[in-house]
Amino acid sequence: MKKILKIYLFVIVVGFTACNDQYFDINTPVDSVPLDQLDMKDLMGPVLYNTMLAQYYASVVAGNYSQYFGGYGYSAAGKSEMASTWSNIYLRVLPNLKLIKDKANEKGALHYGAVALIVEAANIGLAADMWDKIPYSQAGQSSEYPHPDFDSQEQIYNSVFSLLDEAIQILEAPDNSFINMGSEDLIYGGDFDKWLRAAYTLKARFQLHLVQKGITTPNDVLTSIANGFTSNDDNFMMVYPENELNPWYQGSILTRQTGNYFVAPNDQIVSMMNGTSYPFQSGVITEDPRLHEIYQNEGDPGDPWRGGMNGGIGDSSDGEPLNTFFKEGGYYTSSTSPLILITYAEAMFIKAEAAFLSDGGTSTSTGSTTEAYNAYMAGISASMDQIGVDGTDYMADTSVDVGEAGLMLNHIMKEKYIANNLNAETYNDLRRYDFSSDVFKDLAIRLNLDDVVDDYDGLWFRRAIYPTSEKNANPKAFDYEEEPTVSVWWAQ
Repeated sequence: MKKILKIYLFVIVVGFTACNDQYFDINTPVDSVPLDQLDMKDLMGPVLYNTMLAQYYASVVAGNYSQYFGGYGYSAAGKSEMASTWSNIYLRVLPNLKLIKDKANEKGALHYGAVALIVEAANIGLAADMWDKIPYSQAGQSSEYPHPDFDSQEQIYNSVFSLLDEAIQILEAPDNSFINMGSEDLIYGGDFDKWLRAAYTLKARFQLHLVQKGITTPNDVLTSIANGFTSNDDNFMMVYPENELNPWYQGSILTRQTGNYFVAPNDQIVSMMNGTSYPFQSGVITEDPRLHEIYQNEGDPGDPWRGGMNGGIGDSSDGEPLNTFFKEGGYYTSSTSPLILITYAEAMFIKAEAAFLSDGGTSTSTGSTTEAYNAYMAGISASMDQIGVDGTDYMADTSVDVGEAGLMLNHIMKEKYIANNLNAETYNDLRRYDFSSDVFKDLAIRLNLDDVVDDYDGLWFRRAIYPTSEKNANPKAFDYEEEPTVSVWWAQ
């Protein structure tokens, strides 16, 4: 169901860098409504909108690192501050979540406040995944902590789980205030049951990040996901209305049409879908049916789909020029396409991976349980339905339908990689498995055909660096700065 996106132009939102409180104005006229006159319903719409933009801004960089796309030319992203993600989280989301929680507490609106807890967990979890250590426990308290300390990623994860567990407990109990969410809920239109399932699914996602660290177990993940999403109707996404423009559409379609810099698909994702990395066996299909709904092939009739090599000069891995571009009107790149945080398809691949690991599976082992295999196939089916294509022949091909005895981790992660197209979560998957080509078949580091030597040649980028604005405002940022090639805590 399409949600109505409201920007709430009359709202002044309170913002904070990690160092000071300040008013932050989003297209606000002079006669803006004072904060004490704003209701939590006035704040929730902008908070959700900016939460989804924070995910998008992270994906603009992480998607390049994950080799979903490159800049036409064919550039590969270097080290990044992810400054837009930082500013959205710290200026536009977290301070307003505090106001929402305060107002929800005043009114006894328990379920409304629980949604704020879930959104807070999603935002600080994203920030910790991108930067590792971040200001949190002391942030936004300028009088007491003018230069707040940075919490470790482990501390942030403890906070994420505390927020989600509290939200789950609240949403599973009655709320006698009977204060509901309405059109300001840009994700679920006020359906608290879906928010509950979202909390469990996000918990499973974050738990999965810690399995290799030995802090959580695959069975912990399975316990959470059992209470998570049940269908594509639960997908955590925000659909753009007719009077707004999806940013992927702006950055890949409009910019190309106007002769400006744009992004185009990478060889990695195209090779996973065109039969190159995983040759089809049945003779019935020659390509993933989702290709046609996401990209367009502008080569000669009969030419294979070709993406570009990041860091190259616009050529594909076979030496021929790329011919595949994002499709105007495509699933991710129409003007009204959704921005996506997490889906039912991902939930099924989380379950498949956890069940595979619980059975003793490794990055190179073969064979697993019925539970793992069924979840793997359910994830593919959910992705096909989400994109709107018939996946019957694809799922029947023996390159996909490998059977329980033939299932490998790379099969699960390949399908998750495709289903999570343009999602920053894939960057977490790549780092969890140390960019392994055993897990992500044919994965290759960016090229450097310009022969511009820097400190990062031949190295994967493993984190964002702190934004200049934060370092200018809070000198403690320098104490925690690491090289972008140093793994975040959970990947060490």
